[in-house]
Amino acid sequence: MRFRNDINGLRAIAVIAVVVFHFNPSWLPGGFSGVDVFFVISGFLMTGIIFRGLEEENFSIFEFYIARANRIIPALAVLCLALLSFGWFYLNPLDYSVLGKHAGSSMGFFSNIIYWRESGYFDTASHEKWLLHTWSLSVEWQFYLIYPILLVAMRKYTSLEVIKPIILIGTIFGFIFCVVASYKWPNPSYYLLPTRAWEMMLGGIAYIYPLNCSDRKKAYLEGIGLSLIIISYAFISKEEIWPGYLALIPATGTFLIIQAQRKNSPITGNFIFQSLGKWSYSIYLWHWPLAVAVYYFSLSNQWIYYGIMLSLTLGYLSNKHIESINFRKKFTDTTDYLNCKPIHLAIFIGSASILIFSYKPNSYLNPMPESIISSIKRGSYECFDKAYQHNTDSDFCRITNGKEKIFAFGDSHSYSSLPVIEKISKDHNLELTYTGYSGCPPLIGIYPRRGDQDHKNCNVLNTRVINYIKNNKFDYVFLAARWSYYTKGEYSGNGMQYISEDNNSEINKASSIKAFKLGISRTLKKYAELGINVILMLQTPMQEKSPDKIYYSSISSGAINEGRLGSKSVSLEKHTNFQKETNKIIIDEAKKHDNVIIIDPTSEMCTNKTCPVGNKESSYYFDDDHLSIIGSFKLKELISNQILSTYKLESTSLEVDNS
Repeated sequence: MRFRNDINGLRAIAVIAVVVFHFNPSWLPGGFSGVDVFFVISGFLMTGIIFRGLEEENFSIFEFYIARANRIIPALAVLCLALLSFGWFYLNPLDYSVLGKHAGSSMGFFSNIIYWRESGYFDTASHEKWLLHTWSLSVEWQFYLIYPILLVAMRKYTSLEVIKPIILIGTIFGFIFCVVASYKWPNPSYYLLPTRAWEMMLGGIAYIYPLNCSDRKKAYLEGIGLSLIIISYAFISKEEIWPGYLALIPATGTFLIIQAQRKNSPITGNFIFQSLGKWSYSIYLWHWPLAVAVYYFSLSNQWIYYGIMLSLTLGYLSNKHIESINFRKKFTDTTDYLNCKPIHLAIFIGSASILIFSYKPNSYLNPMPESIISSIKRGSYECFDKAYQHNTDSDFCRITNGKEKIFAFGDSHSYSSLPVIEKISKDHNLELTYTGYSGCPPLIGIYPRRGDQDHKNCNVLNTRVINYIKNNKFDYVFLAARWSYYTKGEYSGNGMQYISEDNNSEINKASSIKAFKLGISRTLKKYAELGINVILMLQTPMQEKSPDKIYYSSISSGAINEGRLGSKSVSLEKHTNFQKETNKIIIDEAKKHDNVIIIDPTSEMCTNKTCPVGNKESSYYFDDDHLSIIGSFKLKELISNQILSTYKLESTSLEVDNS
């Protein structure tokens, strides 16, 4: 295929948007859709290579794979090697182990699956993942593996003219599936091939159905296409469900610019865009780790500008000295393909990454007391987060026996509080039963808008729990949750779990808060009608970083500096200001009911100025917002006293300890 300046310039338009978005999303809210532009370009180029080979009857799947390996692996391997070398000295052992895991999955081109399993693309935690951006390379590689096999297989039974409309139909159905899946399973839809393949196939349609039109119409096509891409960059934001139907905007824009085939366009053909387009792959590789460095090391805003300039510089150097290497393309037989040097690179980096992930070899640089490492854990309770447990009462587990009955219910914060609730139940002769799902607030008539609701249906579970409590005559229900998760998200404003009043309504922050208010009102009213005593615990303080990061950054002269530990923990002011609005919603509604007691863990978890992540001996947290087992026991006296003073429970252990 002849080199096309317009496509090279289009790469520049894509990479500029992605880089700007990742360094400062407010500058270009929809810049992440530049990845969608890349997908369409990639599909166009790959379809062209495969179809020409099939037309000339000389297409080799192995040679196709080798060409892709020669193109993608070397620059990626150098990036991973550089990060692993850097991380040895500058990352704590736990973060370095995670980097090893991510480097290995990147070199194996399954990082998209790893990141899908870990979190959402726009979550705060994403800015601690040095190779998060490689998810798109994994999607492309997976497409490269499957696409030629399907086309070659179809070619054996039919002509290329029949294959063309099959690709067109497949693209249409792929887009429809993407729209449905994006709303039903948002996280996997963002990362996985099935909801992204249609974009690459759309690029393929641009190749197999080229438009022949006048120069004037080509200029119109390019203008419309560019306008669509700019609209997606400027007016779409990370709050939207993505890819979904909105991905059609940048994808169509890219399709039209490719179809315009303007050889000498001043937009795509200028010197700057041609240079950036040439370096775009390497710029894309290097920019994200630099953006992460700004966040990870809490650098000042001026480093955003340095990071962008350094991305361009490293992209240029990588393109000139690594991408330009002419690796061997032809091999004599199948076994000879094993001599492909980029594959050797991938195996070497992948193997080293596995060792780093498994053994944390830089631990000697950051010695951590064993008591702290062993304290960063939470209890183990089997009847939580089990798939389909909303369908049966048998997954409501009773773990203590007693005279009066209490049911503990909520999201993962309820799970984290179970060790202390279990201890209190044993001490005070309570029969404790529990259940729950992560990301599922214990609120009646609420629908979390997340992708796991087919097998972890929160709405159904809430209904089943309240019926179970009613039918089995429970005396008390203990409700705990990460309440602000459904109203505010993280301190940064990202990472919010949207909830709604039904499963089809629009989702945004305002509608989620409205649903939260309604859910609190319905739930407390229902328990009041049933005569069930409610113990509702407000949210525990949320740290700004995970405990391991705070502890490692608090090491001084080989020991934990408690002053530094406190200063790096979240401040009392930040915690209270963040929780204020959410707590007000809960407290105002609770005041309407005599059967509700509110427990605020702030008094036990915070001092006058800070909410410490732990002390010199142990961590109170499992991660940035969940209590460890030891942390949960800090609440023992508070919860015990409130229950005893309010409900006069019989106690089998009058002494309240914190062990």
